[in-house]
Amino acid sequence: MAKTKPEIGSLEVHPLTPDRWADFERLFGPRGGSGGCWCMYWRVSRSEYGRDIGDGNRRAMKRIVQAGAVPGLVAYIDGEPAGWCSVAPREAYPALQRSRVLKRLDDTPVWSIVCFYIARPHRGRGLAVALIRAAIDYVRRRGGKMLEAYPAIARTGRLPAVSAYMGVPSAFLQAGFREVAQPSEGRKICRYRIRRPEQRRR
Repeated sequence: MAKTKPEIGSLEVHPLTPDRWADFERLFGPRGGSGGCWCMYWRVSRSEYGRDIGDGNRRAMKRIVQAGAVPGLVAYIDGEPAGWCSVAPREAYPALQRSRVLKRLDDTPVWSIVCFYIARPHRGRGLAVALIRAAIDYVRRRGGKMLEAYPAIARTGRLPAVSAYMGVPSAFLQAGFREVAQPSEGRKICRYRIRRPEQRRR
């Protein structure tokens, strides 16, 4: 008999702004998410990332937030920080811009989803899909027209959690994305064309 996923509970999703920094720190915990990343992997060069693993990456992310940029969205379940989705214009991710595998497909201006972090008690409950849908709404409000993602493909068996930080194809397809490219054996590129509310009614 198939197991049913427990319900998420009371869900709210908010942009990461300075007043929510303490919640972001609490979510990522003393390890800084995955091995001290603090979601800086795509925002800096590989040498900078390696040099600043841990507290250096935390300070770098805090500077981004304090400068007024919104690097992503924080999900709250029953008032507690439970999940994270990094979403911003592609230009906000210099390492993504330099990637050979995930190079630009065309000249279309895109926003990119590059990272998820879900607190362990809330994994496997559909929170990633909820965050993707919240990202679509957020980008729509900011005037974006195309949202792009780079989910990992399981080559054998189940994809390890550490390898799924950019999401999995099924989550994006469930949220309405479509697959547009597979630049490598282990990676797909998915897109969602954002329409204005009046366009969706036609």
